Amino acid sequence: MSQYPLVAGHEVVGTIAAIGDRVTTVKVGQRVGLGWFSHSCMHCEWCMSGDHNLCLTGEQTIVGRYGGFADKVRPNQEWVIPLPEGVDPAEVGPLFCGGITVFNPIIQCNVKPTDRVALIGIDCLGHMALRVLKAWGCDVTAFSTNPDKEAEARELGANHFVNSRNPQAIESVANSFDFILSTVNADLDWSKYISALRPKGRLHFVGVVPNAIPAYAFPLIAAQKSISGSPLGSPATTAQMLDFAARHGIEPVTETFEFSQINETLEHLESGKARYRIVLKH
Repeated sequence: MSQYPLVAGHEVVGTIAAIGDRVTTVKVGQRVGLGWFSHSCMHCEWCMSGDHNLCLTGEQTIVGRYGGFADKVRPNQEWVIPLPEGVDPAEVGPLFCGGITVFNPIIQCNVKPTDRVALIGIDCLGHMALRVLKAWGCDVTAFSTNPDKEAEARELGANHFVNSRNPQAIESVANSFDFILSTVNADLDWSKYISALRPKGRLHFVGVVPNAIPAYAFPLIAAQKSISGSPLGSPATTAQMLDFAARHGIEPVTETFEFSQINETLEHLESGKARYRIVLKH
């Protein structure tokens, strides 16, 4: 869907430089953030029910317009979210896409602080999910194919760690979880994770699985389990996420580079060395 010349960047934090004469929600000089979406119609069924992120004619920040790797970006007011007190403007940017992507399922799927939750993937999304789920009050298990990540996973908020390359380890947590969140973009043996769900449990995807997920009708029917997915959250949920992050001191793990270093930054990212989000500072 990319059209060139392209200016990317859809996790943006900055200060309002100018507003239109009908803008009422923000003011010049206010520090704000912007994520994947830049506009929604404000009158369809989904917008009117508060699910602006499901608007069928919604517009994106870097599709059909120039994004945040720039001096200026011009969005519509409904997706511009003021920063609450207590968040670091230099660190908060990744919350506007990655953070809300892992926070929204907690709201949409009614994850409770008493739930036992598992995360698949300690990555750019998953590390934020661990911090959020821990602060939410859940008992959190991290699945990873890399056993060397156990100490880091626990530091980020996991109470337990499972080496997912070990079949016996996965089998040992059968019938354990109320909710499993997958952030990975990989094909896995999903039947094992469905078996790890308790009755009425849910396997939820925010990572894009390359191939279709096979149907597992019988185990889903027998224990009333479900499979679901979600995109980013609405403006209201994004604001709620920011307030939650400020209250609990939740920040992404970031590395900071100057805009003039963007070529080196992309090389660093493509090499797989980024831990875990990169912030470009103007």
